Amino acid sequence: MLSAAAMNRTLSRVRRRPVLSRARYSAPALEKGLDILELFASKSAGLTGAEVARHLGRSISEIFRMLVCLEKRGYICEAVPGEHFELTLKLFGLAHRHHPLERLVAQARPLLQEVANHTGQSCHLAMLSDAAIIVVAQVDAPGSMGFSLRLGAQIDLFDTASGHVILAFQSTVARQRALSVWQRRSRHRVPPSLEKHLAAIRARGHEEMPSYQVHGVLNISYPILNQHGDAIAAVSVPFIKRIGDRLGPKQIREKLQSASERLTAGIGGKRTLLLPGIKSDDQA
Repeated sequence: MLSAAAMNRTLSRVRRRPVLSRARYSAPALEKGLDILELFASKSAGLTGAEVARHLGRSISEIFRMLVCLEKRGYICEAVPGEHFELTLKLFGLAHRHHPLERLVAQARPLLQEVANHTGQSCHLAMLSDAAIIVVAQVDAPGSMGFSLRLGAQIDLFDTASGHVILAFQSTVARQRALSVWQRRSRHRVPPSLEKHLAAIRARGHEEMPSYQVHGVLNISYPILNQHGDAIAAVSVPFIKRIGDRLGPKQIREKLQSASERLTAGIGGKRTLLLPGIKSDDQA
């Protein structure tokens, strides 16, 4: 067994080497287990062992051993004995033990509720994960009618205002990493006009764009910045104009901007970077 010092030395050597050389350090069993979990996460109806094997292109015997292990550890269970397996809530519980995310969501919820109450529109907080945008907190519009994204919804990086604004306010290194993952997964090239578009977002401090999924929805989004001034999330409103509404996009922007500044300040981020033309503390 490797000592802690030896393991640290090995990991240090791995990190310094090019990505392609890391294939030497692959963990097939771990990758197989993760493939199975990701497959279950994409299927709401559950899967039999044979279906898992077919989807992953593996033998039933090797998949069966993995399923037994995952069931024993509590990650999956049999919905009906002898039939389909499905995910348990264990992964959900593990995700919510991640204290930075829990803290961010806890601070965001009252602000999202305030935006929803003042604007009559739904509001959500989204983060970047593996070249996709995931809704991590959400508040429905008050009243009997509104448009909202469900908690946990996953959207392509380029199909949402949240994705655009997070990319715009990230460091060049973080942005290139996200774009590289997106290209590999989507098998598409990054639009040549992207940098110009992101520069325009930074100049105005937010993103505002018609929805790519629903006609009549205007997505308005502001970044949440960390202490380095990089976007770690975005707070957004999918605005719909209803007959008799007193508030329009201008008022939505004001409320969202205020919420984004307050949440950024609450996590110790650089809120002054959110507003174009305002000097930072060390420039004032």
